[in-house]
Amino acid sequence: MSRIGRKPVVIPAGVNVTIDGQNITVKGPKGTLNSNIHPLITAKVEGNEVIVTRADDENLSRSVHGLTRTLINNMVVGVSEGFKKELEVQGVGYRVQKQGKDMIMTLGFSHPVVVSDTDEIKIEVPDPNHITIVGIDKQKVGQFAAEVRGKRPPEPYKGKGVRYVGEFVAHKEGKAGKGSK
Repeated sequence: MSRIGRKPVVIPAGVNVTIDGQNITVKGPKGTLNSNIHPLITAKVEGNEVIVTRADDENLSRSVHGLTRTLINNMVVGVSEGFKKELEVQGVGYRVQKQGKDMIMTLGFSHPVVVSDTDEIKIEVPDPNHITIVGIDKQKVGQFAAEVRGKRPPEPYKGKGVRYVGEFVAHKEGKAGKGSK
């Protein structure tokens, strides 16, 4: 049996989980998330836990079992605590500033790059070289952070660009000097 799928999802205080057939709704202090679970998987609320079980022992059922439990857990964590991704901007003249709902990034292009908050995703700029992306849906936070990073990914020679905090960028050796063969 799946080790992850067997573990119950603990529902913290202030979070309400409703299961209607294959549709699951999680409400909490930070918002509401909805999702559909796979037909081979059943979930039920027992006390302050969500128990996820599978119909049979086929490969597809086994592979979706742990995934479904993790997705439900991410929904519970999202509505109670939320998720965040932190990015940093490195490079001479590269900076970020927030104006209303817009984040204006100066990334060495001839024009500023503008990224706006969405309904689910909020952008915070604690200082000109750091960006924090906050939301309740883990997948949307990660996708939005990847799109912001994609505006100017770190280049391998000097490491300039937008990167995740703690991301390692392998540096390449530059051109050899004149006269070397």
